Amino acid sequence: MPVQETRLIFKHIDAAGYTNDLDCYLRHGGYEILRKAVQQKPEELCEEVMKSGVRGRGGAGFPCGMKWKFLDRKSGKPIYLICNADESEPGTFKDRQIIHKDPHQLIEGILISCYAIQAKTAFIYIRGEFPEGARILERAIEEARSKNLCGDNILGSGYSVEIFVHRGAGAYICGEETGLIESLEGKRPYPRIKPPFFPAVLGLYQCPTAVNNVETLCHVKHVIDMGGEEYAKIGTPGNSGTRILCVSGHVQKPGYYEFACGDLTLGQLIHDVCGGLRPGRSLKAVIPGGSSAKILRAGERYTGKLKDGSSFDWGLEDIPMDFDSLMAVGSMAGSGGVIVMDDSTDMVEALANINAFYAHESCGQCTPCREGSLWMKKITTRMSHGQARQEDVDLLGNVADQIAGRTICAFGEACSWPTQSFVLKFRDEFLNKARAQAGAASTNGNGAVPLI
Repeated sequence: MPVQETRLIFKHIDAAGYTNDLDCYLRHGGYEILRKAVQQKPEELCEEVMKSGVRGRGGAGFPCGMKWKFLDRKSGKPIYLICNADESEPGTFKDRQIIHKDPHQLIEGILISCYAIQAKTAFIYIRGEFPEGARILERAIEEARSKNLCGDNILGSGYSVEIFVHRGAGAYICGEETGLIESLEGKRPYPRIKPPFFPAVLGLYQCPTAVNNVETLCHVKHVIDMGGEEYAKIGTPGNSGTRILCVSGHVQKPGYYEFACGDLTLGQLIHDVCGGLRPGRSLKAVIPGGSSAKILRAGERYTGKLKDGSSFDWGLEDIPMDFDSLMAVGSMAGSGGVIVMDDSTDMVEALANINAFYAHESCGQCTPCREGSLWMKKITTRMSHGQARQEDVDLLGNVADQIAGRTICAFGEACSWPTQSFVLKFRDEFLNKARAQAGAASTNGNGAVPLI
């Protein structure tokens, strides 16, 4: 029996007759949860979010309630909320759907979250390539303000909050929260060193700041509506709520889908939800959480223990689509971008494409990342152009190993993990290509191979 979607965030998205204006949102019960929220104590709302166990949907999967709990409320400084709408991870396209098709759900989630942490100012940092999304959000904020849902004394509660839309310039590094904060302050987006610059203590303008993803803030609205304990019943323990999965690659029905966390396996997602692979093809590999997540190879067995102590023995298609299961098999849920590759995929070409992206997007602050990402690009470009040397496979892995764990932010891992996992999982394919190309170069008398 096919697994059914559990649409919470996407309940109205793509529904017949549903539009992104305020009147339509109000007809469907919009802002009623905000009205309910501002009648409660802020600490009660924070407690419900803690009880819910909802984890960040932007990539790291850190519990939202815990992030709020870390806010320095005793400093006397203003508290800020930043909505991270800089959706930059290749393979991920969920947040833009919310912004374009249901912006008021996001605005309501932001307003509830601001009230909960007592922030008087919120910023939506949106990716530069989303100009229409920025216009939609600006309009939605003005619509909300016209109904006393935003601005001074919202809904007569005595609480005031302003929301501002800030457009980035299209840099992947601005998806990292401290790089985003630097950019928002008008500076080059160099990520900050943590400690001491944890945003919850020293964030925007050196004030306590909560940075949450678009999808995460939408979930806050539903947590407050249902109550934390009831919300936590959706999904699996430690993986509560629903998750939007963006499926691309070699499936017959790519797109965005919403399921309770852990409600389906990778195989069910590919075959039952996405219509299977292309005719005559077999599954080769899957990147389960956006291009920075480690790749998983078909035909392998994944064994070990989960956080609760239970043992597992899964094939690739048996892996449940939740945070903890994907972490246990050596990858991550990340931003929900599931990239499916069939047996027609050239893994060297695929990695060369990924490495070109990360070399371009490195901010250049840390030497291992700045130099290493470029060297990985040069090596895989050389291999994809038929100019590989036999030693390139080991060199490629060595360069990646010198980046991970040696940079200020997680970009070092984001650019090195694909190379580490591709070379590990498909070493035979990389070696065969390198040997064949090196042999051809020797036969042709081309002893020197240029580094591209």
